[in-house]
Amino acid sequence: MNKIWQFSSYNLWSQFAPPVGQEQFHCDMKRGFAKARKREPQVAPLLATDNTPQRIGILAQKGVYEFHQNPQQFSGKDGVEQLAEILQLSQESATVQERVLVILTNYHQHPILSGKNIIKLNRGDEGFPPPILILEGNYQFNFYAAIDCIFAEPDGTLHILDFKTGKSEFDHRQAYLYLLATSYLYPQKPAIASFYNLETGKQSEPITTTVDTLKAFQIEMASIAKRHQKDLKRYRNNPDEFNIIFPPNPGLNCFYCPFNSICQFSTVKLEVTA
Repeated sequence: MNKIWQFSSYNLWSQFAPPVGQEQFHCDMKRGFAKARKREPQVAPLLATDNTPQRIGILAQKGVYEFHQNPQQFSGKDGVEQLAEILQLSQESATVQERVLVILTNYHQHPILSGKNIIKLNRGDEGFPPPILILEGNYQFNFYAAIDCIFAEPDGTLHILDFKTGKSEFDHRQAYLYLLATSYLYPQKPAIASFYNLETGKQSEPITTTVDTLKAFQIEMASIAKRHQKDLKRYRNNPDEFNIIFPPNPGLNCFYCPFNSICQFSTVKLEVTA
């Protein structure tokens, strides 16, 4: 069987179209660096290095995982300190240490998965999950969905829970895509999805869907996969048109972009060299 190169995911969709209200922070050139130029010597090391929000997210997920691997930590007063040692938190930056300690303390006090029938709980550093092969019309593509946690409600309904950190609003598109993935992974099971912010304690209402809605999201994922492959092909054939194929949007978002040190359009770079 031929390898399927076409793929789609929430991450890729968010690089095409940001959540509502975040348009000013969107830059399609980031997708170009991350997907089209990812193997270049200047780009690869930047992709291999986690930024501060990424480190916090990974360690937060690991913290939840370790709590439930060793439930006795919930009853101990020094459970947070023990977990900080397991995560080697002392080796992280001061900002990461401070925020992750808050997250661990919050979860130690309010472990929302305690007593749940956990079916799947990711550690947070597994990398890409196995792809789901989707056939939409006559078009095949791999769909990736890195689900943080699945537990069963008392009535058997699967509950997909996505952990968040930071201050960003929940993007419900992600929940629908996880429900799409679940419809393939557990086709006979009803499912709902929700978000929980480990840092603030904010939780969304459960999100439900219909067969027609999932079909619409599947069609959108197929469209994203096709558009992305078209852009990659255009870039391979016309590398000098990088900024046309993946147009930049310089501004405040440059301060948080991992590619600001090598991007000719970055306002951060311009300010430093001025």
